[in-house]
Amino acid sequence: MNKMPEFAILKVGDKEIQLPLVRGTEGDYAIDIARLRAETGMVTLDPSFMNTASCYSTITYIDGDNGILRYRGIPIEDLVKLGSFTKVAYLLVNGKLPTPEQSRNFSHLLNISSLLHEDMRHFFDHFPQGAHPMHILSTMINALAAFYPNVDLQSLSEDIDSSTARLISIVRTMAAVAYKKSIGEPVVYPRCDLKYCGNFLNMMFDSPVRPYVVRPEIERILNILFILHADHEQNCSTTAVRTVGSAQVNLYATISAGMSALSGPLHGGANQEVIKMLRLIEQDGNVDKFLKRAKDKNDPFRLMGFGHRVYKTYDPRADIIKKECHQLLETLEIRDSLLDVASEVEKAALNDEYFIERNLYPNVDFYTGIIYRAIGIPEDMFTVMFALARLPGWIAHWKEMIGHNTRIVRPRQVYIGKPRTPIF
Repeated sequence: MNKMPEFAILKVGDKEIQLPLVRGTEGDYAIDIARLRAETGMVTLDPSFMNTASCYSTITYIDGDNGILRYRGIPIEDLVKLGSFTKVAYLLVNGKLPTPEQSRNFSHLLNISSLLHEDMRHFFDHFPQGAHPMHILSTMINALAAFYPNVDLQSLSEDIDSSTARLISIVRTMAAVAYKKSIGEPVVYPRCDLKYCGNFLNMMFDSPVRPYVVRPEIERILNILFILHADHEQNCSTTAVRTVGSAQVNLYATISAGMSALSGPLHGGANQEVIKMLRLIEQDGNVDKFLKRAKDKNDPFRLMGFGHRVYKTYDPRADIIKKECHQLLETLEIRDSLLDVASEVEKAALNDEYFIERNLYPNVDFYTGIIYRAIGIPEDMFTVMFALARLPGWIAHWKEMIGHNTRIVRPRQVYIGKPRTPIF
């Protein structure tokens, strides 16, 4: 086997420069171009950062060609079997699974941090009717900095555990409050006898006239959904968190930036778009017609929930959630016609050469919306659910980034505007 060289050689005119090769844990290589501009006066151009690694990270590993996803080295399939979102959150933020004592302590921190500051409750009254829950949530998270001590580089070693628990716990409460306000029902406070996901379900659905009982199968599936979405390497929202955080912005404002990035339909809103698409296909009744439209470059229709920027095979999260979706609906004795449509669309697409050649397989968003529908989550809350799950990943990346004393992010550009244009 030939040994990989230590440098890549770049020839610019008559000049040759050596660019170091950097090797990742799993054998992937990168070319270090940190001194490229200093030695050549040039920069690289990589729109949308399709071929650019922005950092070193020890948090999440993805092999898109082979459908592999691991948090801190642990396969996603094993973490799903663990069945505890809070343990996975601890793993992401702290680098290892908690011991029984650490798990109890973390659960205690989550419990005592779950109450929303009473003065903040008045903020919800001033959002306009119909305001999207994601916009409300990102605003409220930003406001946390005014009510709780800022967490920045200086206070990292002193306050990270309590601030992490507060954020993971209180955002869940804020999401439930926003939902209750939107439907005109009284706010439900968190309970100390319920676990993380069970508490959220109770705050969402309990009411004085219709008491809610947390069903274990629903609590279980919510843990699984949150685990699957807890982190996914350097995606759009995580990159936003790292970019904003590099300016040593406090944790709350940084996470608010990630929340805003996630709110778009091409990122966190994708599962909601899938439901809209499935409903449209169901109304028409002709799956082949929509597959044909998806293949037409001149048609704006897109097959939502298919394909992924990283995965070139079946998304491992989609494989897990597809099975869980069928099992849950069977257990709850729910017949959702959109699941039938989804199955028909997937079967047709996976037997179509157009989609096969382009590695367009179902991603994690394709089935999650159907599960959320089954457990009663309204469609405008789908992206909020994604955000609740992604919090530990964002915090882990923020913590890792500022722990390395990262310089402020400042990309270059290639200017293609007008040349010097004097007006005198």
